[in-house]
Amino acid sequence: MSADAHPLWRLTASEASARLQAGLITSEALARSCLARVADRDPALKAWAYLDADHVIRAARELDKQPRRGPLHGLPVAVKDMIDTADMPTCHNSPQFEGHRPSLDAAAVMALRAAGALVFGKTETTEFAAAGRNAPTGNPHDPSRTSGGSSAGSAAAVADSHVPLALGTQTGGSLIRPASFCGAYALKPSWSTVCREGAKIYSVTLDTIGWYARSVADLDLLADLYGLPGTPAPVPTVKGLRFAVCRSPEWDWTEPESREALAEAAGRLAAAGAEVVDLDLPERFDGLTPAHKRILYGEGRTAFLPLALRFGDALHDDFRNRAENREGFTPEELVAAYDLAALCRIEFDALARGFDGVLTPSAPGEAVPDRHPGNPVMNQIWTLLHVPVINLPGFKGPNGLPVGVSLTGPRLTDRRLLAVAVAVAPLLLPQTDVP
Repeated sequence: MSADAHPLWRLTASEASARLQAGLITSEALARSCLARVADRDPALKAWAYLDADHVIRAARELDKQPRRGPLHGLPVAVKDMIDTADMPTCHNSPQFEGHRPSLDAAAVMALRAAGALVFGKTETTEFAAAGRNAPTGNPHDPSRTSGGSSAGSAAAVADSHVPLALGTQTGGSLIRPASFCGAYALKPSWSTVCREGAKIYSVTLDTIGWYARSVADLDLLADLYGLPGTPAPVPTVKGLRFAVCRSPEWDWTEPESREALAEAAGRLAAAGAEVVDLDLPERFDGLTPAHKRILYGEGRTAFLPLALRFGDALHDDFRNRAENREGFTPEELVAAYDLAALCRIEFDALARGFDGVLTPSAPGEAVPDRHPGNPVMNQIWTLLHVPVINLPGFKGPNGLPVGVSLTGPRLTDRRLLAVAVAVAPLLLPQTDVP
């Protein structure tokens, strides 16, 4: 069998890290293989907003000369193009920021470089990771459909094996929904556990930096880097664990494929010896999706008012909508939304502590046609609750496209949830098929 039968771009982050550590491959060789994959696939997929192959090779060679700093050393990592990079443009998919060059790395990128990671390039995003222009990125399994939003390029680049890891962000459903659409693993950490300095702000109450990978073990590599809370203890089996199935107040939005994926996941856990029960959230949780919108638009007004004042009619109308508060949300409504969120966070933590994980849909269904990012309705309440969420791929819808399920739990239990996901993921037969 030829070496080309096992190209390096197919390696997961953990596999590549082990080979780099053992001296079996170099960062340059891995980077060249990933660049070849991009050259072959990205003309149709359009995951990349900025990628300089010569710069990548030079940076990889330099990393190969240096002593290894840890498991991330030499690994390619993509960065969503609304997170600042000092050596690459950060354009936010906005005409007003074409060619914009920040002078400093965002904190999350700074940490990657300190660990020896190879910052590979910038991935496409919905404008300002918020609204306005859609990302041009297609779905790796069907380019006529979306990869989701706003972390469109990051999800597609990982799912299509351009890079093993990529940073994204979530304010509504921008990490978990694209992961479900593309068939990637993703982690939205507990709110404010990863420094957001240097990433475009939409909502200080909601914005969360997270990442994509092709295994739970790979998600854990960045959990180590960013010091996510909790001391992980191995969970070798789901036997004896207790899971809740939460259809959430937005269940009516789900398509049959998401309902079937959730039921199948629950059934497989039960067959493996786990206890699986239904969890109905208290009535007050029905108000969380409207509360999310009030907070999103209220804090979005603060975030986009300076841009509206600076650029006027040249700024996309979606952002002038926020800045001008055309929805007419009152201060009283915003306070009520904050209060409801605070109460529900306390209540959900208490409910979820009785389980090793809570299963819920990752998206209404399969990826939608064209480039619309899709509906975040299945994700918004979890973002507002500030809980960690992991997308677990493995199911398919009627068109053969990926459908994921989410695993969540109380706030600041990220490492425990990742340990549980290690045991759960193999039962879901996660997708490994790439063209």
